[in-house]
This record gives sequence, C-alpha cells and structure tokens, in this order.
Amino acid sequence: MLRLEAVVKRYPHGATALRDVSLRVPAGQVLAIVGPSGAGKSTLLRCVNRLVEPTAGRVFLDGLELTSLGPAALRKARGSIGMIFQEHSLVDRLTVLENILCGRLATTGFWRSVTRRFAPEDVARASALAGRLEIGEYAARRVDRLSGGQRQRVGIARALLQNPKLLLVDEPTASLDPKTARGILRLIVELARERSLAAVINLHDVPLAKRFADRVVGLRAGELVYDGPPAGLTPDRLTAIYGEEDWSSEGAP
Repeated sequence: MLRLEAVVKRYPHGATALRDVSLRVPAGQVLAIVGPSGAGKSTLLRCVNRLVEPTAGRVFLDGLELTSLGPAALRKARGSIGMIFQEHSLVDRLTVLENILCGRLATTGFWRSVTRRFAPEDVARASALAGRLEIGEYAARRVDRLSGGQRQRVGIARALLQNPKLLLVDEPTASLDPKTARGILRLIVELARERSLAAVINLHDVPLAKRFADRVVGLRAGELVYDGPPAGLTPDRLTAIYGEEDWSSEGAP
C-alpha cells in the first residue's frame, strides 16, 4: 500500500505546488490523478519517489517511510517503484531489449551494467515482456527508430522488469493519437491488475480516467478537491477541479 500523509511541496521562490495532500492507494488499485496544468500532478508523483523532495509530510510504501531514507536506502527502495515517464526517458542509442533491461540496473552490478552483461534470466524475462507488449519483433532495433506508442511500450516493459510494488505513470498518453492512447492505458491497467500493483496515473484526459481508473483524485492549485469513483465526476465536480465550463459532453470516452 502507498500512503501519503499531509504532503506539502513549497519551492524556494515561494510557490506552493502541493498543500497537505493525504492519500492511501491499496495494492491492485488503479488511481487516476486529474487536474489542470500546474495543479501539482507531476510534482505529487515525483514526491513519492523523491525525485522531488517534499517540504513536509510523509510517504510510506508497504510500511516503509520513504521520506526518512538516506541516499543508499532510497536507491534500494526505488527498486520497488516503477516509473513510466511522459517523455519515455529511454536511451536512444540502445536497442529495445537493452532499454528494457535497464529496469534491472538497481540489482545489477556496475561493471555488468556498463558492459551490458545481464543475467540470462533477466534477458529471458525482458524478451517475454517485449513479446507481451507487442514489441518483440523490434527487440534488436534502436529505440530512436520507433513510434511514440512503441517507445511508450518499451518504457512500460522497463518499469515492469523491476518487479515493482508500485507503478507511477506520468501522462502516458499526452503525445499519442486517441486509439494508441487507449491501447497504452488499457495495457497499463491490465498489467497492474494482473500483478496486483498499486498504480498512480496522471492524466489530462478525463474520459480516459473515467473509463480505465478504479478511483479518481482531482487536484487544483495543489489541493485535493475530489477523491472518489469515476462515476462521481459530475459537471459540478469537474468545475471544482478545472473551473467553470460546459461539462455536459464530458462523459463517454
């Protein structure tokens, strides 16, 4: 289980990105975070794995307080957190399979990593994941020759190769066409449920959140203004999250 207790992020210039955000996300639940640009969605994800340091509050994963860990213990704990980035964060000069295998860097020795000498069982698992995500035929291809949707699948496979307890997913569909976006989100949700992973997904697309998430959290100006089922995102709730607008057509995905 992921647990956030009164998490605050305040930047040195005075801007407050998160204001006392508290959440519990059990294993197997897919939580979508929605809200306007600048609401704090990406900051919230990065405070969980401390890519951004919270100003106050505490973050726990399965009872371990991540916010209290020193550098070495934090590196180890991050091995349990799979992060899927909007911009993919792949190494363009490496192949699909090599990028997937980067998901084992936390448990692979330094010299084995730099010489790309991965354990045979890791290679086998990476190949199996590539096949499951329908990119197996591109295993030997450099990732800079792939489409956006294919690159996103490589990022998903890399995160899953870590055997994580938690998936953090930052705007996975932002640069994809509608059909590819649905396919990518469907795949993330299926895999999270199969593996009983807690998954927290930032989304701009409200219909996608309604269609795929078990639960939706709405952020506005760093504050949690909605936490409930997708069906509860009524026009009034959407106005509280995004501001005044005609939300009557915001429904079917």
